[in-house]
Amino acid sequence: MKRSAAIEEEPSSPGRIVPELKSKEHEIVHHIREGQFQRSLALIVGLSSGIAGLEVAYEHYRGSYGQRIMYTPVILSGVLFLSGISAVFSRRAARTLLRPVAAITLADCAIGFGFHIRGIQRKPGGWRIPIFNIVMGPPLFAPLLFGTSAYLGLIASFLRREDSSQPCGDRSVSNGTKLLPQRLRSHEITMVQELREGHFQRHLAFATAASAFFSGIEALYSHYKNNFKYKVQWTPVATAAFLIAAALGAVKSPLAAKKLLPAASTLALANGAVGFFYHARGVTRRPGGLKRPLYNIMYGPPVFAPLLFAACGFLGLLASMFRRER
Repeated sequence: MKRSAAIEEEPSSPGRIVPELKSKEHEIVHHIREGQFQRSLALIVGLSSGIAGLEVAYEHYRGSYGQRIMYTPVILSGVLFLSGISAVFSRRAARTLLRPVAAITLADCAIGFGFHIRGIQRKPGGWRIPIFNIVMGPPLFAPLLFGTSAYLGLIASFLRREDSSQPCGDRSVSNGTKLLPQRLRSHEITMVQELREGHFQRHLAFATAASAFFSGIEALYSHYKNNFKYKVQWTPVATAAFLIAAALGAVKSPLAAKKLLPAASTLALANGAVGFFYHARGVTRRPGGLKRPLYNIMYGPPVFAPLLFAACGFLGLLASMFRRER
């Protein structure tokens, strides 16, 4: 009887914890590879858009909201946050709310990029002294970095739910009321089907490279303003270069996607966390410290910028887990 009781208690022993954690990790990776993680990605989209919205809000506050269009990314970040949270609980919200909001936000980011280019052009000397005006003008690639959250939201809207019972091998695509056979599908519908089944690695790897390039350039001229006072300020620039190389390699090589891209992406995530600590410390070291939090956050180092850099690493990790296009 004692032997039997010991056997019954064995599953809850400490030795069983590691296999259970490995099994859970394998299940998560399997869901990502199959395109079944809509709720998880929608939650990440909501949180990241909220952080990006705070960053945009005080950056535009520095510009005194001189143009009304400067309010649009702040408003859309809040709407995208609510849409992402709604998509966690509702499949319908993911399709009818998150998808159009993410698309509109992407368009707004492209428009914002155009306005930032115009802002640099209108500075004394314009593009005749590009380096100085890019460094001292509006952050050129900041709108495109904000678009990372919207891009992930668009992807999430097409994925399947974690508890989806639809088989991965289903080669039909729903257009709302009926299923279209494979021979009638257009190129766009084929891309949707590939995404729903987790075959999106090369596309996402290229998006990772582009996002890392934008973020690396932002880190370069932001730290240049401070004359690279600390050696650690070079790390996001070097990490971005490594991530770009790994992501572009993953576009060409499945081996690079499996081995090199996860390592570079993990490094970018860690670097973003370290950068967030240094930026937060920089805010507390300003005159008044936490006694004047709003003022010091507004005019101190951009607190959430390193987290947007970490988002590039997250994008790379997703790409490494997806399967390659057919």
